[in-house]
Amino acid sequence: MYKIFFNLVFRRMDPEKAHHLAFRWIRLAVRIPVLRTFVAAALAPRYRELRTEAFGLRMHGPFGLAAGFDKNAVAVDGMAMLGFDHIEIGTVTGEAQPGNPKKRLFRLVPDRALINRMGFNNEGSLAVAARLASREPVFKTVVGVNIGKTKVVPEAEAVGDYVKSAERLAPFADYLVVNVSSPNTPGLRNLQAVDHLRPLLAAVREAADRIVAHRRVPLLVKIAPDLADEDVDAVADLAVELGLDGIIATNTTIAREGLKSEASLVKETGGLSGAPLKERSLEVLRRLYARVGDRITLVGVGGVENAEDVWQRILAGATLVQGYSAFVYEGPFWSRAIHKGLAARLRTSPYATLADAVGADVRKTA
Repeated sequence: MYKIFFNLVFRRMDPEKAHHLAFRWIRLAVRIPVLRTFVAAALAPRYRELRTEAFGLRMHGPFGLAAGFDKNAVAVDGMAMLGFDHIEIGTVTGEAQPGNPKKRLFRLVPDRALINRMGFNNEGSLAVAARLASREPVFKTVVGVNIGKTKVVPEAEAVGDYVKSAERLAPFADYLVVNVSSPNTPGLRNLQAVDHLRPLLAAVREAADRIVAHRRVPLLVKIAPDLADEDVDAVADLAVELGLDGIIATNTTIAREGLKSEASLVKETGGLSGAPLKERSLEVLRRLYARVGDRITLVGVGGVENAEDVWQRILAGATLVQGYSAFVYEGPFWSRAIHKGLAARLRTSPYATLADAVGADVRKTA
C-alpha cells in the first residue's frame, strides 16, 4: 500500500517538501490520544526477546532512528509511536542556521538512496534545549542528541562551539553524539583527525560532566565511511583512550561508485545514504569491533533496509542499529517489519539473547 502511495504522491513531490508533509502527519497523529494509541499498537509491537541495554539505558529493542530526520526535536513521540526504540535528534549546532540553499535533497530511487547537502539546517542549541526541557513525553523512549559545528565558526574555534551545544543540551540527552563526519559543512571532516579529535572530545566530555553532575551522560562520536582503515583504527584507539561510551559507524559517503540512477542525480554534491552505503558501513563496523571488542558500544548505521541488515550489523558488533533513508522507501510499517524479522532470526539462531549475538561473526574469525 505505501509503495503505491509513494509512487503516486511522494515520488512526484520535491523530496524536502514530502519530508515536511510526512512530518506534519506524524506530529498530528501523536497529538490525538485515541489515534496514537491505535497507531502504536499497530506499528510498535514489543518483543521481549529484543529488549536491549546500552550505555546503562534500557530499550524495547536495538533499532532506532538516525540523526537527520528530526533535527529540532519536534517529533520524538511521533517517531516512538512508529516503533523506533531510540530517537537521535539533530544534528544541532551552537547557533541557528538555515543550512545550504535549496534544492538540497535528492532521491536516487533505482539505488534506494538519497543525496543530501542540507548543511545542518536547525534552530540552534538554545531553541532545541528549550524544547527538550518543556517536553512532556507521551511515549517513554531514549533520546540521543547529535551536535555539530556551526558553519560560520572557524575550524580553530570549533571546540568552543561544540562545548556551547554540549552545555545547553547535555541535561536533556540520554546520550550525546559528536558529529565530525558530515560532508556538508566545510572543514568538518578535518576534525576526525586524531590530533583535532582528542581535544574536542575531551572538552565535550568535561562540559557534560560539569553541567550534569548527578549522572554520566554517555558520549559517542560519529565517523565517516570514507576514512581510511588506519584512520578508523586511530579513532577506535582514541575512543578507548578517552573512555568514550560509543562510536557510530557510519555517516553518509561522498563516494559514488556503482550507482544506477541518472547521471544528473549522481553528480549532485552532498552525502550519499541508503543501500549503496551498506557494504562499506558494515566493513567499518567489523573493523571497529575487531579493534575495541566489548570495551565500547558500537552503533551500526548506513544502508540498513530490513531485518537481515540489522541482524548482520549485530553479528558484526553493533549493540544498537539505526536507520533513516529506507524509511523514505518503506514507510510507516518499516520498524514493525524489522522488529518482527529480527525476533524471528534470534529465535532460530544459536544465541539466547541479542547481547550474545553482538560481534559473534567477528569473534569467529579472530
